[in-house]
Amino acid sequence: MNKRWNILSRDAEKTASLHEALKINKTLCAILVQRGIDTYDKAKDFFRPQLSQLHSPWSMKDMDKAVNRILHAFQQHEKILVFGDYDVDGTTAVASMYQYLSEIYDQVDFYIPHRYREGYGVSKMGIDYAKETGITLIISLDCGIKSVDLIQYAKSLDIDFIVCDHHLPDQELPPAAAILNPKQIDCAYPYKELCGCGVGFKLMTAISEKLSLPESTHLAYLDLVATAIAADIVPISGENRILAYYGLEKVNQNPCAGIKALMELAAVQKTMYINNLVFIIAPRVNAAGRMDDAKKAVQLFIEKDPAKAMSFAEMLHSDNADRREADSSITEEALALIEADPAFPRKKTTVVYQEHWHKGVVGIVASRLIEKHYRPTIVLTKSGEYVAGSARSVAGFNLYEAIHACREHLLGYGGHFAAAGMTLLPEKVNDFAIAFEKAVEEQIQPEQLIPEIVIDAPIQFEAITPTLYNILKQMEPFGPDNMRPVFIAEKVNDTGFSKIVKDQHIRFVVKQKNITLTGIGFNMANKFELLQQQKPVDLVFTLDENEWNGEKSIQLKMIDIRSSI
Repeated sequence: MNKRWNILSRDAEKTASLHEALKINKTLCAILVQRGIDTYDKAKDFFRPQLSQLHSPWSMKDMDKAVNRILHAFQQHEKILVFGDYDVDGTTAVASMYQYLSEIYDQVDFYIPHRYREGYGVSKMGIDYAKETGITLIISLDCGIKSVDLIQYAKSLDIDFIVCDHHLPDQELPPAAAILNPKQIDCAYPYKELCGCGVGFKLMTAISEKLSLPESTHLAYLDLVATAIAADIVPISGENRILAYYGLEKVNQNPCAGIKALMELAAVQKTMYINNLVFIIAPRVNAAGRMDDAKKAVQLFIEKDPAKAMSFAEMLHSDNADRREADSSITEEALALIEADPAFPRKKTTVVYQEHWHKGVVGIVASRLIEKHYRPTIVLTKSGEYVAGSARSVAGFNLYEAIHACREHLLGYGGHFAAAGMTLLPEKVNDFAIAFEKAVEEQIQPEQLIPEIVIDAPIQFEAITPTLYNILKQMEPFGPDNMRPVFIAEKVNDTGFSKIVKDQHIRFVVKQKNITLTGIGFNMANKFELLQQQKPVDLVFTLDENEWNGEKSIQLKMIDIRSSI
């Protein structure tokens, strides 16, 4: 699949000014300026994040109401239920809040809704459970902002809600005792991009301050907060960057027994970074809710005994193996359906449906199909009497709007710009697929069907030094709004030593002028012929460290390659 290369422009004036102030590589200065770090002070905050830079929790709307309601519950000896969603953000938020409150109060329980029996967010079953067990206060984490009717129902049963959420609020807000969500229009909280676990962390911070508890009381859960930030794909900027930075420090030095057990099962030998949380910890946690019951993810995170934590981790590990098997076989089946459709090459969308596919992995399969066929994609399966599905978009295309345009064929739908879900009647699948194709065709631009690689800066091989790499490492943690810098090197020649390894990867040995560098190009064997032509090529890559026999060297991690113009 050919890709568009988009080389970002640089602000020469601001770059020169920052270079003067920092005295570091000019290319890195240009990248920092692109990311809004254009002064010495901003660079200092960026490279040396401090917990003292976190905003006061009291500037969040309703924080005083939330804290007072919790303290009132302590005084009246009310039972409190910590309620959260079944994904990584929800389970880490519940695990941290449940442990935090349990350290200072003895009437706390937790609840995670079952993905298939109850669905996303606050559930009637959860509220009924609270009523049956004498609970009068529910703290919802990573959900609740849209649960107007259900929170009204809880109120009719004399159960109060404190909502901690980060999803966009609707016009009508639920009748909760307090709503903590920095995205509320009238919330003065300076940072708007916290995840659900992050909002919960701010509530814990406020309670600690109110009760004059040591900071360690809430900072103990930073490893869980960092895991949520990584998994929920929120921007790694501002407060999220500080929380992720110190959370990773805890993951590497002193993680909770649950995270430690997952790391052991995944045979982690090296330093953990954000991408390890995304690809090692998050899939195992998410698999619990996808394949079975996410409650055991919380049990894993709150378990203090290493042996018991390991047994929970093994359950999640096993769920993840099942998830991978399902995801792999369904992806294979879906690709076969696509290949068998003679009309497919002319389409702007992918919609595939099989009754027997596992509902828990259809979203992952949609993402896999986009890797192969880059277009808005929906994967549908049977769920009881209905058909349910997950949709994923391509960069820059508003998927939610396209689905909204087809609503007459749906029983229900929800989601956002890049991802969505829907339910419909089996007999409506074909009509919906036709309507979705039409809606996308009307709205999508041709270039949006070609994947784009955003390139931060051109670089010469001579500038790729250990000093440059050490500064790059200090730009961690990487993630949305602070991605690992992508470079382009032009007019590079193959040395003749490049080769294909394991039938699908390329081990590069290339030179520019008189400097030779090695690199790896995963799943790029189909591009090998470009090197064999013995003509100059342009390479797009990130920088990585390769360790071999105790020796460390900088290597290029290839993203794309094409002939030089």
